[in-house]
Amino acid sequence: MNQDILINWSPQETRVAVVEQGAVQEVHIERTLERGLVGNIYLGKVSRVLPGMQSAFLDIGLDRAAFLHVADLMPNIQAKHATPRAPADAEPAPAAGGAAPAAAPKVLAPNPVLPIEKQIFEGQALMVQVLKDPIGTKGARLTAQISIAGRLLVFLPQDNHIGVSQKIPAAQREALRQRLLALTATADGSPAGGFILRTNAEDADDEELADDVAYLRKTWLRIKEAALRQPPASLLHEDLNLMQRVLRDLSGAGTQSIRIDSREQFGLMQGFAGEFMPDTVAKLQHYSGERPIFDLFNVDEEIVRALGRRVELKSGGYLVIDQTEALTTVDVNTGGFVGARNFDDTVFRTNLEAAQAIARQLRLRNLGGIVIVDFIDMTRDDHREAVLAEFRKQLARDRVKTMTGGFSQLGLVEMTRKRTRESLAHMLSEPCEACGGKGAVKTPRSVCYDILREILREARAFNPREFRVVASPKVVELFLDDERAHLAGLSEFIGKPISLQSESSMTQEQYDIVLM
Repeated sequence: MNQDILINWSPQETRVAVVEQGAVQEVHIERTLERGLVGNIYLGKVSRVLPGMQSAFLDIGLDRAAFLHVADLMPNIQAKHATPRAPADAEPAPAAGGAAPAAAPKVLAPNPVLPIEKQIFEGQALMVQVLKDPIGTKGARLTAQISIAGRLLVFLPQDNHIGVSQKIPAAQREALRQRLLALTATADGSPAGGFILRTNAEDADDEELADDVAYLRKTWLRIKEAALRQPPASLLHEDLNLMQRVLRDLSGAGTQSIRIDSREQFGLMQGFAGEFMPDTVAKLQHYSGERPIFDLFNVDEEIVRALGRRVELKSGGYLVIDQTEALTTVDVNTGGFVGARNFDDTVFRTNLEAAQAIARQLRLRNLGGIVIVDFIDMTRDDHREAVLAEFRKQLARDRVKTMTGGFSQLGLVEMTRKRTRESLAHMLSEPCEACGGKGAVKTPRSVCYDILREILREARAFNPREFRVVASPKVVELFLDDERAHLAGLSEFIGKPISLQSESSMTQEQYDIVLM
């Protein structure tokens, strides 16, 4: 499937849209101020060694010193003083989403470990990688066990282990391990560096794996060369930004063009591609048109629609998509579609169109985890099979791994889609202050009755001179109109005056009862 990639760059934000046949399929957004340090590699300088805590503080050029525990020192340092552990059956899992460094395989017993004060000393230069971003007053958490994430593999330059993600079926792991061993072995047959096959390498061919191996080794060589040139407390390697990940992860044989609307970033992309991914250089284009690049395919409009619950279908039907913390539900409705000759055909055609639209919306919104699809009920088995086949066909285009079951006894289709990053809605929006994410608020009348009950409770516990109700304009207006008699009746019953104060800054559900 031919695709075009559009990159809209600004100093505060980078936005990427993947377009196929004129339709936006994916949107990726990275904001400058929200980029973390996890995955960055520094040449640190040991500033303090704390034997009592078996840890050290290092200066890596940040405002606060970073923290390194003895357990996160290089395995080969500890190996001389530790008893080897028998290899475990379980394989190490890959780094999630390619951003965070993968943990090196645990091949050593935790004890005995040489004390940290006998391994490093104050003033020593040490190559380290950020495991955890600084939070509050705490500095970054470091490791000396370097790992570099690629599209298919994670490279462990200080190790010689070949691991496979536990999420890849056990029957395929050994074959994948042997293929990677053959691709990574040196002239004498010994491995040069360790690798972990990530989950999305399950269906990769040898050429794709070899390209990733070459990219990771070239990256490591550049890091080592920088460590010899740079002074301590220098940044040696920054985790790839979104534009670089476009070349590594999104560009493929079907990519026709990668258009960037910044001349400066276009030049940087050319340099990066020329060094690491020469096959993509010819696809890079600088977009200099007067119209904003996202206007070419109405990307901004698609983003706005992707934040809504309802998705209109061309036939007149529609989808309702609800995203919760546990799962996502998709409900298919015929709406105004009456184009077919009979109801069965109407339902069938709507479900076929919905199968295509749902697969696209999952990619566009980046919805992960469990997804439940409620297609319109179909009476014919051949219609159900055709809709399911079309749904699976469209999901097969997804670069993220999906698994789909058949129709359940209740007529639902259950599927899972791997979580790789925050969904578009979680990145661009937050729960409503008025409803707290429920999607609905109490009516003004319901709030009035809550207030009346609260005043009655307060009157039994306290004896103020007066009760004053501070609430939203709609609630106060209702008290002055329809609910005036109920408010007066309560005032008479408790023997205290009740006054009203409108507060425009309050939401409909908010109120306060002041004891005067």
